[in-house]
Amino acid sequence: MGFVGAGRIGFPMVSRLVGAGHRVQVVFRSREARTALTEEGALPCPEVVDVAAGAETVVVCVYDDEQVREVVLDSGLLDAMPTGSVLVVHTTGSPATIARLVERAGRRGIEVVDAPVSGGPHDVAAGHVTLYAGGTEEGMARARPVMSVYGLPIVHCGPPGSGQLVKLVNNAVFAANIGVVAAAVRLANQLGIEENLVVTGLQHGSAASRVLDGIAVRASVAAYAHNVGEFVGKDVAVVRGVAAGLGADLGLLADAHRVLGDLLSPEQRVQLIGFPEAVRS
Repeated sequence: MGFVGAGRIGFPMVSRLVGAGHRVQVVFRSREARTALTEEGALPCPEVVDVAAGAETVVVCVYDDEQVREVVLDSGLLDAMPTGSVLVVHTTGSPATIARLVERAGRRGIEVVDAPVSGGPHDVAAGHVTLYAGGTEEGMARARPVMSVYGLPIVHCGPPGSGQLVKLVNNAVFAANIGVVAAAVRLANQLGIEENLVVTGLQHGSAASRVLDGIAVRASVAAYAHNVGEFVGKDVAVVRGVAAGLGADLGLLADAHRVLGDLLSPEQRVQLIGFPEAVRS
């Protein structure tokens, strides 16, 4: 199999795949990742297109839509994949990009499964990261033996592109949860309650959530927002664009996003909220 994107999320994926006995051909950008994973048994490739040689499955785990198009289309990777293989895209992005890949891949009998990730490197390493998968039944059958090495649960959301839609809604809710907690902390401060005390209290009540657990580890909602702002801002910008294109809107979620935006850098804020005035001091 082939793998492109052995970074923060992709590195532990490759490690688990090699540990499970898969022959994994990888193209590396990082010298450190190359050294560590080749010592584990991964096979380094000089160019992106080389990972497709003889591969029944090719996994792409890069940052955004632009990188997916560069890696899969511009590099010639898709054209080099064997007929009957499957392309798995773990990047969170636009379903329009997946539709473009499906159109090209279908001409050559290649299946495309979009399976954006919900979780972090530690979840991948433990083998229980959530994958929101969009694909045909045939595509899922081809991809599942690879994805199940590190993905649990694998949620089949429907046809190609639907994994992206569900993940984008998930991240819109995730971002809104941070905004709601930020608003709760503001209220607590007005009532004379310290942030750490209200966060601890909420963790042990009916308002408990994964977001609260993350905030507790970082010791403040602002620190947690700063830590996840880059990734959440990117994904919310995509869901905002997708929703607008389909005639939908984020409704109350957008209000919570504005509260979260107050905790972010100007660049992160404009990604999250999308208003030019968000960059003003």
